[in-house]
Amino acid sequence: MRRRGVAAGGAVLVLLLAGCSDSGSTGKPPESAPSATSTVTVPTGPPAAAAAALGPTGPGTAKPCRGIAIPVGTDPQTVIDPSPEGSVFCFAKGVHRISKAIRPRTGDTLGGGAGVVLTGSVRLSGWKLAGHAWVVRGVLPAAYPLKGQCEDNKDKPCQLGEQVFVDGKHLTRVMSLNQLTPGTFFGDYETNAVYVGDDPDGRDVELSRTQTAIEKSADDITVTGLTIEHFASRPQGGALQVGRGWKVSANEVRWNHAVGIMVIEGDGAEVSRNTVADNGQLGIGQYKSAGVRITANLVTRNNTDGFWIADWESGGIKSTRSSGEVSGNDIVANRGIGMWSDIAEYDRRITGNRIRDNAADGIRYEISYQAVIDQNVVENNGFGTGRGSGGTLWDGGGINVNTSSDVQVRGNLVKANRNGISLQSRTRGDGPRGTYVLSNVLIEGNLVVLSATATTGVVENKGSPTKPDAITFRRNSYQLAGTPDRFAYRGKTMTWDQWQQSGFDQDSVSS
Repeated sequence: MRRRGVAAGGAVLVLLLAGCSDSGSTGKPPESAPSATSTVTVPTGPPAAAAAALGPTGPGTAKPCRGIAIPVGTDPQTVIDPSPEGSVFCFAKGVHRISKAIRPRTGDTLGGGAGVVLTGSVRLSGWKLAGHAWVVRGVLPAAYPLKGQCEDNKDKPCQLGEQVFVDGKHLTRVMSLNQLTPGTFFGDYETNAVYVGDDPDGRDVELSRTQTAIEKSADDITVTGLTIEHFASRPQGGALQVGRGWKVSANEVRWNHAVGIMVIEGDGAEVSRNTVADNGQLGIGQYKSAGVRITANLVTRNNTDGFWIADWESGGIKSTRSSGEVSGNDIVANRGIGMWSDIAEYDRRITGNRIRDNAADGIRYEISYQAVIDQNVVENNGFGTGRGSGGTLWDGGGINVNTSSDVQVRGNLVKANRNGISLQSRTRGDGPRGTYVLSNVLIEGNLVVLSATATTGVVENKGSPTKPDAITFRRNSYQLAGTPDRFAYRGKTMTWDQWQQSGFDQDSVSS
C-alpha cells in the first residue's frame, strides 16, 4: 500500500464530521465543510449501510385500518365526499377497479392492508382470431399528445400509457402488427384495436386505462397499506400523486406505466417503507418540493417500458428543483440512474442508501447546489446503458457530480461500478441560485474500489474549465485493479503518482 501523510488504522470507517483540516487540498473546502478542529481518517472499511438490512416494506407492514369502510365494487368518491374532512377510510380486502382518480380532502387517511389492491385496469373480453393474432376492439382511449424520451428513439414505444397484462404478466408493446409475437401486444389507436400474440381463451387479460389512482387534491393526506397497480400514467406522471404534508407509507406501487409515486409541490411530504417496483419509467419522482423525506423504501426494477436509460429520468428516484433527504433506501436493479438530483436541487442530503446494480449512474447530482452525499454503498452500477452512452467519465460513474457547486461526497463505499467518482464540468447556463458550475466540491473519506477498466477523476469541456481551487480530494482510500492509469484530469489519464502530483489526494492511500 502506498501512503501519503496519514496512516489508516482500525477495522471500520471512522468519520468524525465536526470538522477537518485543509491538509492535502487543491483549494478551499466548501463553506459548509466541517471546521478545522476534527479528524477525518482514511477509511479502511465500508460505512454502516453496508451491514444494514432494510427490513420489510409494503402493505404487510401497515398498521390495521379502523375507519369508514369502502367495499369492493364501490366508487370510493361516493364514500369520501359525504364524510367529514380528516376521516379515515379503509378499503376492504380485494381488487378495487378505479375508473377515475380518487380525490381525498384535507387530513384524510386512505388505508388498507395486505390484499387490498387499487387497479387502473379493465378486463378485456370478446377476443376474435385475426390471422395469427387475437384482437378486441373499442377499448382504447382516443389518441392523445405524446411525450417522453425512449431507449428506442425511432418507434418510441414508451410514450403510450396503456399496457396489457395476461394472468398478471406484463406484455411488451410492439409498434406494428407485423412485429407481434408471443408475449407482446400491439395497440392500434387509429382503429381502436388491441392485438395479442397469445391465445387469450381462459386467461385473465387486463388493459391499464385509468391514468391516476390518487390525486394531490388537498394537504396532509395519509396513504398506507395499499397496493397500487396497472395505472396508465403518462410519462412524468405518477400513479400516486403526493402533495404538501402527505405521509405515504407501507404501500406497494407496481406495474404502472410511468412514475410510481410522484411528489408534486409537496413540501414536507414523507415517503417511507414502500415497495416501489416494476414501474414503466421511474420509481419515485419529486418536483418543486422542499424538505421531503424519502426513507427506507425498496425501489427496484423500474423502467420496464423502455424509457431512455442513460439520460431521461428513468430508473429509481429522480428529483428536480427540490430539497430534502433521501436516506436508508435500497435502490436496486433499476434500468436507469439509481438516485438522480437534476436542475436546481438545493440543501439535499443523500445518505445511508444501498444503491446497486442500476443500469446507469448510482448517484447523479446534476446542475444543482448544496448537497451532502455521504455514507452510501454504491456498487456495480453503470453497466446497462444503451444509446448515447459509453464508458468514459463523461458517461458517469458510481457517483457523478455534474456541474454542481457546494457538494460534499464523503464516507461512501464506491465499489465495482463502471467508473468510480466522476466530476464533470460542462457549460450549462444559469439557475435560480447562480450559474451552474463545478465548484466547491469536496471528495473526502471514501473507499473507492476500481475494477480493471474503471476510472476516477475530472472531465471538462472547453467552455467550462475547472478552476484550480474548485475541487478537493482528500483522505480517500483506493483499491486499484488492472492498469495503473486509473485517474483523469485536464484531458489526461494518470497514474496514482501523477494524480497526487496534480494536487489531489495528498493524504490518501492506494493499494
